[in-house]
Amino acid sequence: MRTTTLLPALAAALLLTACGSERAGTHDGGVGASGASGVSPRTAVSGPAVDGVRITSVTLPSASPSVSASASLSASAGATGGGVRADPLPTGLPVRSGVSADYQVENSGTEALTYTVLFAFTTSGGGAVSNEKVTVGPVGPGRTVRGTVRMASPPPGAPTVTEVKVAEVTSVPAAEAPSGPGVCPPSGIRVTADDGDAAMGLRVVGLVLENCGDRDYTVKGYPQLTLLDEDHQPVDGVRIVRGGGDVATVTGFDDPPRTVTLAPGERANAGLMWRNTTGFGAAVGVPYVRVRARPDAAPVIITPHLDLGTTGKLAVSAWRGAAERQKARGAGSR
Repeated sequence: MRTTTLLPALAAALLLTACGSERAGTHDGGVGASGASGVSPRTAVSGPAVDGVRITSVTLPSASPSVSASASLSASAGATGGGVRADPLPTGLPVRSGVSADYQVENSGTEALTYTVLFAFTTSGGGAVSNEKVTVGPVGPGRTVRGTVRMASPPPGAPTVTEVKVAEVTSVPAAEAPSGPGVCPPSGIRVTADDGDAAMGLRVVGLVLENCGDRDYTVKGYPQLTLLDEDHQPVDGVRIVRGGGDVATVTGFDDPPRTVTLAPGERANAGLMWRNTTGFGAAVGVPYVRVRARPDAAPVIITPHLDLGTTGKLAVSAWRGAAERQKARGAGSR
């Protein structure tokens, strides 16, 4: 699904493993909220799930006039979000320190999924104080995982948090999920995407190929891409072009493909580029992209949220190693 991030994330990832219905762990981004006179006990909340993710209780500053949890649902899912008032839990339960939310992730599908969830800690007016990103998985079909996310300590003078929202949920088949930091997949190569860059309707997302194995790895040419919809099915009507000429002129994007051999620990880079301008016809959104470093490589699904407007084009650059990147930087500085 595609939703809108509230603010640049004060984000950290936690990889949680699901086995049945269990307590998966705690994502701790810090404690405290400036201006709060203290922290109230956990309070239970009830509200709609967002793609299988539900906030079950929250711990917020005692200075808050009310405690609530709400869900920001994607328009593509055909739902709307709303706040719910919290009911106190029975007394005698332990009080958590810091601002936090307990949540559960339920996989009602037929295959194991890895979820990435963005939690927004907001003011009563809806302004985001902090965002925290949590990765949960793999969650087996029919399984439920429970965990806790804690808000990072905000800067001095930050407003008081009064709500916690599920702002965004993405999920990919566990077998094609990107490996977490410090985790090398059996293939010995790790493919990830950066947070991207945007300017005047032009969007660029970088792809990173890291050789985390123990032998050289060689690529030549372009990443192999398959565009996927919310159900991980192929998207029609979008043309993938090699090089940036049909979209924009960007240094390095039109470099011809070369053979790049990565020693263990080395990286190569490629890029995706598109415009989100609109004209005649229906706008196209692509939440997921399946990437293969080369035709025989294991696939990895990334979530760049391609808002292609009505252009119907996605540009991809060839893989470049350290030497090619250095040449591109030199050419761009002249």
